[in-house]
Amino acid sequence: MDVRDATAGRPESDEAELARFGYTQELRRSLGLFSSFAVAFSYISPTTGIFTLFALGLSTVGGIFFWSWPIVALGQFIIALSFAELASHYPLAGSVYQWGKYLANRPHAWFTSWMYLFAGILTITAVAVTLPLALIPTLDGMGWHIANNLHNQRIVALIGMLLVTLLNVYGVRAVALINNVGVFFEILGMVVFAFVMALFHNHQGVGVVFHSGGTNVTVSTFLVAMFMSLFVIYGFDTASSLAEETRNPRKEGPKAILMAVAGAFIVGGIFLWAALMAIPGSLESGVKDALGPAAIIDANFSNAFATTRDHAQRRRTGRPTRNDHATAPGAANAGGGNAAALPL
Repeated sequence: MDVRDATAGRPESDEAELARFGYTQELRRSLGLFSSFAVAFSYISPTTGIFTLFALGLSTVGGIFFWSWPIVALGQFIIALSFAELASHYPLAGSVYQWGKYLANRPHAWFTSWMYLFAGILTITAVAVTLPLALIPTLDGMGWHIANNLHNQRIVALIGMLLVTLLNVYGVRAVALINNVGVFFEILGMVVFAFVMALFHNHQGVGVVFHSGGTNVTVSTFLVAMFMSLFVIYGFDTASSLAEETRNPRKEGPKAILMAVAGAFIVGGIFLWAALMAIPGSLESGVKDALGPAAIIDANFSNAFATTRDHAQRRRTGRPTRNDHATAPGAANAGGGNAAALPL
């Protein structure tokens, strides 16, 4: 029986509609639109991809690599439109596998599912590898004193994978709750950091996206830099892979897919532009040092924190601080030397 048009335009319950495909309702439908969106957005995870490969794009073509972001986002949004259409016709768990089965045949779906499995393994591995790169320095800064070496990175990555696996085994409701909170703070954090960097730490100017920083920009180098954007914007079909756990999946699944791509593009684009503007020193030095977002944020915010601390110390003691001596007028030429030579 051809099920592609069998349910078109029929207002049926989710369970009855699922039965038309030969499946019984076994999973609990507890996900709404935001939860489905959060699943797809967290799989895209602009934070993970940008923090991982920002340095690649910057060191390859300078600030011009920013333009790979809208190009990739547009291409992926076109693919997302196709995925959204398929998700509305086949609201089944398994997404790509199910689409291949109904659009082509079972052997094609079998190959597609194996390719998708390998892609999932690589994706999970990449995320697990990225986690300790950000988490260990954070914990060390909080006083945990964890060495950022390969051994500890492996341990943190394995612990992270174990915790995530246990959460998924426990049930989708717990995962959805944690994921929703995580996505909310990821979006909030990236946008807030972006605006703070753009407004208070704008060293390069808004036109930085048109400067190469001394790199040789060719089609080949731009395509290499584009890998960062490609590494970020994918996996949005996961919203449809949870169709049997989503309420009204024919409508909510497609919406979540398109919202995830659009949301990742907007949030990631804002953060990329702000991070490029906040590169300390010259753009050429930032390109040479292959600075990543973590280094850019640390360079800007550590100075801000130090200034705030010094002002607080001056108010408490009424005495100038070390930074006041170093930045006082004429200090650079005091004694015929430079500030670095002063006995501070």
